[in-house]
Amino acid sequence: MMSIIILVGAYRYYAGLAERFGKTKWHFGLLAIGLYIGFQIFFMTSYEVFMVFNNPNYLNENNYTGFSGINIISWLFAIGGVYGIYRILENRFKKGITKSPALEIEEIENKEL
Repeated sequence: MMSIIILVGAYRYYAGLAERFGKTKWHFGLLAIGLYIGFQIFFMTSYEVFMVFNNPNYLNENNYTGFSGINIISWLFAIGGVYGIYRILENRFKKGITKSPALEIEEIENKEL
């Protein structure tokens, strides 16, 4: 349930970024969902591999609970990854706006009139 809430928040967060810079909202919303799920899968797979190498009997002892401390850590890891990519995209979009030659051409045309 918590992952669904985080996914909705990430979708809206990225859609807001896309809206501010005139991009397609649902593309970036789906990107956020993909990033979150990708970070979750990467973290949980890495954790499981680590635990299997440290304790070969780990898979037989697993209780498969839905809520544990490692889940909280994986949520934080995934949220951090999604936020980091968000900041990178935001900075890239800001640089793209300042270097856009179309805006410079419009300014030159306005000065000539």
